[in-house]
Amino acid sequence: MKWAEVSILTTHEATDVVAEIYHDIGAQGVVIEDPELLNSYIDSGMWDFSDIQRAENTEIVTVKAYLPMDEDLDSRLRDFEQRIKAFREIEGDGITKGSCEISWKSVQDEDWSDNWKKYFHPEKVGGMIVIKPTWEDYTASPDDIVIELDPGAAFGTGTHPTTAMCIRELEKLVRGGMRVFDVGTGSGVLSIAAAKLGAGDVTAMDYDRTAVNVAAENIRENHVEHIVKTGISDILKSFEGKADLIVANIIADIIIRLFAELDEHLADGGKLLASGIITERVADVTEACIANGFVVDKVIEEKGWAAMVISRGDDK
Repeated sequence: MKWAEVSILTTHEATDVVAEIYHDIGAQGVVIEDPELLNSYIDSGMWDFSDIQRAENTEIVTVKAYLPMDEDLDSRLRDFEQRIKAFREIEGDGITKGSCEISWKSVQDEDWSDNWKKYFHPEKVGGMIVIKPTWEDYTASPDDIVIELDPGAAFGTGTHPTTAMCIRELEKLVRGGMRVFDVGTGSGVLSIAAAKLGAGDVTAMDYDRTAVNVAAENIRENHVEHIVKTGISDILKSFEGKADLIVANIIADIIIRLFAELDEHLADGGKLLASGIITERVADVTEACIANGFVVDKVIEEKGWAAMVISRGDDK
């Protein structure tokens, strides 16, 4: 089968928004070619990149997606161009967009469907958590907690700064038997991490049915299906009851919306771990947090991204 490989030149800050636009128009896979990440892998010395040269320009990120070459292709491409144009024209959102130059070409299915896998290798993300592709071997040390992950081409591998910061904080926040909600679960990696760190009851939801299916498969692969349940939800609307810890690795605007529902679902003494926030939007999230009676306990920043640990105010 032939596919249209659509490419856009953008920035680190804009990748999540561009990927979301791709998904909205029906893309079957998204690949982010980040030269900064490639350089960090080369510098780490953890893998043999002898045949790959360091990138000189690390500011430009290429985001690719794959659309079926059918009768809907032209309308999807027009839709994508219009959405990107509208995104570029937004001012005051704190996101540098870059050139947003768009191109596309025809490729065969086998050219892309597994191409991303060659960049995904076992990596220790936190003090204990190791993210391991299901198709690779890894010899674990006694203290390692290994997560077997096959995110599919459309979902993150768990090593992006937004996810890595969450995993490191989960290692500190998860207590034995606690209840955890994972909002916008994606590949399910954070729910799996919470379960393997000792959480007793985890609910993982996403508005995207494909994400829920991918998460459910990864949950089964890691043998935590007796702890983690999946479902479809817009933010917190379909979650029932209250959780000791709510994890939301999404984007700033959705996190800001989440505060309206947080009081109903966060247990006394509970925490919200929010990530996916570009550093320029931390002030906006903080403002919404305080306006809804919550308190920012901690802000962690890495490579232009931020994660925040939030708790109830004294009057909650």
